[in-house]
Amino acid sequence: MAASIRQATAADEAAVIALWQAAGLTRPWNDPETDFRLAVANPTSCVLVAQEAAALDGAVMVGFDGHRGWVYYLGVSPGHQRGGIGRALMAAAEDWLRARQCPKIMFMVRTDNLATKAFYAALGYETQSVETLGRRLDGR
Repeated sequence: MAASIRQATAADEAAVIALWQAAGLTRPWNDPETDFRLAVANPTSCVLVAQEAAALDGAVMVGFDGHRGWVYYLGVSPGHQRGGIGRALMAAAEDWLRARQCPKIMFMVRTDNLATKAFYAALGYETQSVETLGRRLDGR
C-alpha cells in the first residue's frame, strides 16, 4: 500500500462521504454528513483517510468514549479494495486509540456481512459475547 494516512479535515467531507457511499456503507437512516462533521469537530474522535494521489482511497471514523474505542465507516474505494488499505486504516485507528490509552477497540458488523467478518477475523478480531441494543433518539 503506497497511500499515506492522515486525519481528515472539513475540506475532505464530500470526498469521504462519496467514498463511504461507493463502498456501500451508508444507510438511509444514518446521516453520514452529520457523522463526519461531528467526528472531525470532536477531540474524542476523528476520520482517518488513506490517500495516494488526489483522490481518497479509504477512510475510517474512530472515537474513544472514555471506556472503549469505536470504529465506524471503514471503507475502501472499490478500485483499491484488497490492496492493504483497509488493513492499514485499521492499524492507524488502533494507533490513534492507543495514543489515548484506550484499552479495547469495538465495532459493529451486520450479522449477514460475511465478507466483512472474514476481513476482521484475518486481522485477529473475534466475535464478542455481547449484544448491541439500540433506540433512536432522533425520531426516525
